[in-house]
Amino acid sequence: MNKRIAVIGAALAAMACVVSAAQKQPPVVSSTLRDEPSGSDSNESSSKPNILFVMSDDHTSQAVGVYGSRLAKLNPTPTIDTIASEGVVMENAFCHNAICTPSRASIMTGQYSAINGCPTLNDPLPAERQYLSLEMKKAGYQTAIVGKWHLKARPSTFDYFKVLPGQGDYFDPVFFEKGVSAKIQKGQKKFGPDAVQMKGHSTDCIADSALAWLKDMRDPNQPFFLKLHFKAPHDYFEYAPRYESYLAGVEIPEPANMWDRKNNGSIATRGDNDELLPYIGTSVGRRNLRRNYAQDPRTPWADQIDHSLSDTEIKRQTYQLYMKAYLRCVKGVDDNLKRVIDYLKAEGLYDNTVIMYTGDQGFYLGEHDYIDKRWGYEEAMRMPFIVRYPKSVKAGTRTDAMVENVDFAPTMLDFAGVPTPDYMQGRSFKPIIESGVEPDSWKKAAYYHYQMHMAHHDNPAHIAIRTKRYKLIFFYGLPIEGKANATLPAWELYDM
Repeated sequence: MNKRIAVIGAALAAMACVVSAAQKQPPVVSSTLRDEPSGSDSNESSSKPNILFVMSDDHTSQAVGVYGSRLAKLNPTPTIDTIASEGVVMENAFCHNAICTPSRASIMTGQYSAINGCPTLNDPLPAERQYLSLEMKKAGYQTAIVGKWHLKARPSTFDYFKVLPGQGDYFDPVFFEKGVSAKIQKGQKKFGPDAVQMKGHSTDCIADSALAWLKDMRDPNQPFFLKLHFKAPHDYFEYAPRYESYLAGVEIPEPANMWDRKNNGSIATRGDNDELLPYIGTSVGRRNLRRNYAQDPRTPWADQIDHSLSDTEIKRQTYQLYMKAYLRCVKGVDDNLKRVIDYLKAEGLYDNTVIMYTGDQGFYLGEHDYIDKRWGYEEAMRMPFIVRYPKSVKAGTRTDAMVENVDFAPTMLDFAGVPTPDYMQGRSFKPIIESGVEPDSWKKAAYYHYQMHMAHHDNPAHIAIRTKRYKLIFFYGLPIEGKANATLPAWELYDM
């Protein structure tokens, strides 16, 4: 065991040094190309498939039926499961940094946070680094993004955008829309100069906007690249009223480790004798004294909590309330995705469109008594990733090849017939999903780095490496800019 720790620790330390050094250098966009495309001739735009990249915020694999979690029997995602049955399910897709902005930046750039400049929620992705849309446009694609962007700078490199400002609102959302000139005030907030407001629930509004682009603005003589990003099911899980009866009266299965965390954690996350449990990692019940779902007045179920209950009883009640709200948001996403799929079928576009579905990271549904994401543990680091394209992807395929969200852009570009640019750190896994075979030369590990030390949900900063069998995490316990107190350092090694 000591030898194993030494070997993996040395590998992690070496990687950390490389990334740290790279962070000091600005990314250089080069015309030199590294990987040859495995797909169609990039000069033949008529042979290129359309690409629909669908991403929901915080939609974790535990809440996607095809991944077979304790929630699968509730059938939360029939549309997504159908897409999966007609394509490939990636069983080992991982996020480099399980939080909104860094994950989205890695997907747009094919780079880790240290290179793309977006390690925190406060970092913009300027136009010159919106590499995926730039490369798609060069490849002859009509490009559009609709929904949650969350990268501060406008997605101006897309031919069309209609995106939420920041996190956006669940109801009557305001959008920034390309080509619009208008200012809007909603409550105390002012938006513009390109603001529009829609009525209704954001999931419906986002699907309506995507369908409007497909119907009214899409050029039928060009292949399209559409990024469709739902805000749901991000907390605080405000679902459309029509889902109030969904799962009513149903007992949602609890994760066993919500009650018994066993050996999860270390002196960095629990302390010597669990004295840090009230302070590290926000919780379902009252464990975390600063923030938990049982006492947070911002949750939509706050007025339903019986505060006279014992700690055990209140955690059980809170779990049921927040899980039903979460799954009602998921149901809205699945239903609206069906609307888009039905349109593609009606227009004869379905089988010539590469459809990818993912969440921007995982999410805790009570596991370890955690809420939110951020941790390098499985529930946050793991992402759902499903691809359907019947022209080259065999239905019913599953693969446990290790892929990271930095690999998503190279894979999409590969489907467009574009070689991976040398400034991207990710690799295309298109050959793997088409053949179902993982080559010996494929990567053996996924790299993780969470840097927002003790921000928002009380998670210490850490780095990690995940292989198919092991996960090594180093909690280094230091903030980026000295804005939070240091925490204890520790190593955690898990046999998966």
